[in-house]
Amino acid sequence: MSSSAAATAYPHNHVTASFTALAATIREMGLLRRSYVFYALYGLGLTVALGGVITGFILLGDSWFQLLMAGALGIVFTQFAFLGHEASHRTILRSGPANDRLGRLLSTVIVGVSHQWWMNKHSRHHANPNQVGKDPDIERDTISFIEDDARRARGFIRAITRHQGWLFFPLLTLEGLNLHYRSVVSLITSGTRRQRWTELPAIALHFGLYLVPVFLMLPLGTAFAFVGVQMAVFGVYMGASFAPNHKGMTLVPEGARLDFLSKQVLTSRNIRGGWTMSILMGGLNYQIEHHLFPNMARPHLAMAREVVRDYCKAHDVPYTETSLVESYAIVVRYLNRVGLAARDPFDCPSRVAMGR
Repeated sequence: MSSSAAATAYPHNHVTASFTALAATIREMGLLRRSYVFYALYGLGLTVALGGVITGFILLGDSWFQLLMAGALGIVFTQFAFLGHEASHRTILRSGPANDRLGRLLSTVIVGVSHQWWMNKHSRHHANPNQVGKDPDIERDTISFIEDDARRARGFIRAITRHQGWLFFPLLTLEGLNLHYRSVVSLITSGTRRQRWTELPAIALHFGLYLVPVFLMLPLGTAFAFVGVQMAVFGVYMGASFAPNHKGMTLVPEGARLDFLSKQVLTSRNIRGGWTMSILMGGLNYQIEHHLFPNMARPHLAMAREVVRDYCKAHDVPYTETSLVESYAIVVRYLNRVGLAARDPFDCPSRVAMGR
């Protein structure tokens, strides 16, 4: 089966070409205005949380309870990454360059991820979500998101692909390391001279400020355990926040053309949970609204959801919203289904059926 045939079928809609009316309503409601107070308080809260983790680290000293601090640090870094994500969409400040500077500070110095690499990858994702050949988020890596890619898997990766749904969350423990690795490699291989001279030292500064105290103040074994726990928590939290938004949703075949509204809504999934989920997932729970209005401030996404959902209902555009647990179940089932393509074609049919 080709990647086009493997794609989830999407309905042909004759009324969704006009996004203008919806955008005008959103604008008239003032939902595209900045939310300076929210982001100031949010940033202050994260700064206090980071200070609390550093204080706890100093006070605990040589203790295995430091692993609790490591987990907390992974959570705080992820929350800063969410803030950097919003800055990269020029959501926080009025000036584009000011947002870029803030995003670069948050991403490189605090989180240790290349702002340039993230912007390039994420911009391509937003332009063509879940489109084969265009969305970098569904390109083949350790995990295959398309059956054709699963068939091409070989060796150890093929063994993983066969059961990739069940292995997805365990593999996320390595995603933190992967993000740092890809950031540095992308800057070295494809970054401009200016990007390399600004971002590589900033990422080095991040690891210097982080790793030097850890390895100076803790025994070697505890230090490595601290870094391992922090990276694992960071990777799982990041992956578990981004994966529910598109995985298992409509795949757009290579070369297919959809109007903007259909392309963004049919490939995205919202997560129920209100403000609690919005803080937990950095606003990514309102993925449909975020994709339609990527520079919308987080506090306005909930109200925009009501407008967008009604608009989609009126125009017969499927609007998907699930619980967080249900979204994870969908992702696991989808990845396992894709992974069946990596199984030996001479497997007993009953064994393949049981694998489903």
